[in-house]
Amino acid sequence: MSSTLNAVYSRRAFLGVCASIALVSSAEALAVNVKNMKPGEFIWHPEAAPAGPLVVLVSLNEQRVYVYRNGVAIGVSTISSGKPGHETPTGVFTILQKNRDHRSNIYNNAPMPYMQRLTWTGIALHGGTIPGYPASHGCVRLPHTFAQKLFAETKNGDTVVVADTRVDPAKIAFPALLAPVAPGSGASPVDQLAKHGKGDFWDESISPSGPLSIVVSLAEQRFYVLRNGVAIGSSWLYSDSGADFDGALLLVMGEGTVNEPSPFDPTQLRHEWASYPLFGSPPPLDRLENSIKAQPEFIRRVYQLLKPGTTMLITSLPAVRPAPDAPGPSPTERVLESDVN
Repeated sequence: MSSTLNAVYSRRAFLGVCASIALVSSAEALAVNVKNMKPGEFIWHPEAAPAGPLVVLVSLNEQRVYVYRNGVAIGVSTISSGKPGHETPTGVFTILQKNRDHRSNIYNNAPMPYMQRLTWTGIALHGGTIPGYPASHGCVRLPHTFAQKLFAETKNGDTVVVADTRVDPAKIAFPALLAPVAPGSGASPVDQLAKHGKGDFWDESISPSGPLSIVVSLAEQRFYVLRNGVAIGSSWLYSDSGADFDGALLLVMGEGTVNEPSPFDPTQLRHEWASYPLFGSPPPLDRLENSIKAQPEFIRRVYQLLKPGTTMLITSLPAVRPAPDAPGPSPTERVLESDVN
């Protein structure tokens, strides 16, 4: 197992929710603009949301990238993703590394300006030629000016979702659960969970700092909490039939709160989250919330660590890949993929 968690969720059959988004003009006008963009064109309005967690959504079939900050669309651009035989992998990633003047270690020292690495094996966002169709060796090429502007706004640990289809967020209020994405340099999540077995555990000293991510696996009936890609806690959960669905839902915590107490910690307010249905048809959030029960002390500990940018994944799939000699989900059904690929 690698010590780096490169993709928290990987599946080639993402089913997105297609809808209009609003930047500075009406949603309908923008939808037309986005659809009719010529290769190399982009829209960029960071002033629409000056602060908050940033999420980058890459739609492979649209050959577009959408940028959201604090759940608000601030940019959209044409792209060029991996060509046949070198397809760009789908999944939930984090930005591992940034380099303004990077050159490829694999393809003849080719320039990759404003590179933002998604995996340690060559997949990245970077500036490049946009011919109007997939043409890269797996990276996501961006128009050079857009790549520069995006580079200036992102930081290591920001979330990047690569999906086959369009994924649009909805703003929701949600208390304290779940999520994914956070590569780290320590022991792998799978190794940590194997060390502690299936029993509950909590040890923040294993990884004292870094991006927080929480996976709620309805298949396993367990929470998994990772910080900087390393498991620091796990506990049981119970879900009733109201949480039954086949799919995955990504949540990203924003900066706002709503004026009502959290059901997990009444001394704190509920946080605002952006909700991204990755595939399948997740039930309404209030139904999920009422259908999932967990150990209160464990949830209180998690709640104390939450901050804007925390990511969450609620999934019907198993969260931890079994040992190589054990039966389990296929490579396209692994939520926590620890091998470098």
